[in-house]
Amino acid sequence: MMAEAFDNTTIPPEKPAKPLIGITMGDPAGIGPEVVVKALADPDIRALGRFIIYGLDDVLDRAAGRAGIPPFWFRIPLAEVARIDSGVVVADFEEFGIYPWSIGQASKEGGRASLRLVDEAIEAARSSLIDAIVTGPINKVSWQLAGCKFPGHTEKLADAFRTTRYNMAFVGGGVRVVLASTHLGLLELRNHFNLGLVFQPIELLDRALKDWFGIEYPRIAVAGLNPHAGEDSQFGDEEKRVIEPAMQMARNHGIDVDGPFPPDTLFIPRRRCRYDGFVAMYHDQGLIPVKMLAFDTAVNITLGLPIVRTSVDHGTAFDIADTNAADPGSMKEAIRLACQVAKHAKPTPAPPPSAAIPEV
Repeated sequence: MMAEAFDNTTIPPEKPAKPLIGITMGDPAGIGPEVVVKALADPDIRALGRFIIYGLDDVLDRAAGRAGIPPFWFRIPLAEVARIDSGVVVADFEEFGIYPWSIGQASKEGGRASLRLVDEAIEAARSSLIDAIVTGPINKVSWQLAGCKFPGHTEKLADAFRTTRYNMAFVGGGVRVVLASTHLGLLELRNHFNLGLVFQPIELLDRALKDWFGIEYPRIAVAGLNPHAGEDSQFGDEEKRVIEPAMQMARNHGIDVDGPFPPDTLFIPRRRCRYDGFVAMYHDQGLIPVKMLAFDTAVNITLGLPIVRTSVDHGTAFDIADTNAADPGSMKEAIRLACQVAKHAKPTPAPPPSAAIPEV
């Protein structure tokens, strides 16, 4: 069912008002194809922009069939994608053919395919064909089997755009949270905990709140690392030794930042209403409240990149792949946020590293 039109001639000098969003399908053996199809099947989501799905047409068609959704996209070979005036186009990777994917399993083939989709979306962003990237879920084991040296999208995108200063952030449930550290064990974190680790996410969050979310004078709250935020160093001195100096450095840069607050009260309603963004010191400290507030609708966004990149806040869910049981809520919100930021804000490259950030 082809209700919308496209033209694959040359790119016009002025883009249409709606942003052009590149969406990677994710691992073909997971729920990525299903959530992409379900999200874009919503006419309210499609009305937000123009879309190129970097994916495999037969896999997407199977997901649509499982969900009882008539195909709403055009399929064209990847090499012919040039201009999308409206609607949804699947840039089909014919090199993979009709492959018998091992549904619900990590595999070298699944990793190779999902990597290829991301690589092409990166090239499209570099050439300014697309205004933002939305990434579907990949499997880290599959990437490793395919020989990828990166643990996930964030690190791969940072390397592709030669960005050394970047942070993972999450939007959902009325909060915006950036993580100072991500995939580090708690015992290992102590070896990396320094002024730069804390200052960087404060600075990048402040920039994103201004440039991407249109908040002229953002207010940022910072979590402590220890119980009761150390309580005058009774339960650890990292607040006095690292976090407070990093916050003062941010204030010297004109950033409005408060804290460090005890982690267990950082996200109480009163603070959620008062602050525009939050900085958590480690993964679960930031992700537990986000997932409590917005388990099915939270969005992952990468700060510090010269492009807009959003993603679902979930994995490939191999246990329910190809069963039509996946919830597209997070993908819908990832697309919605990408359209909002790409349309109303001009992404800017991350600032150069500050020479005066010492390690402690």
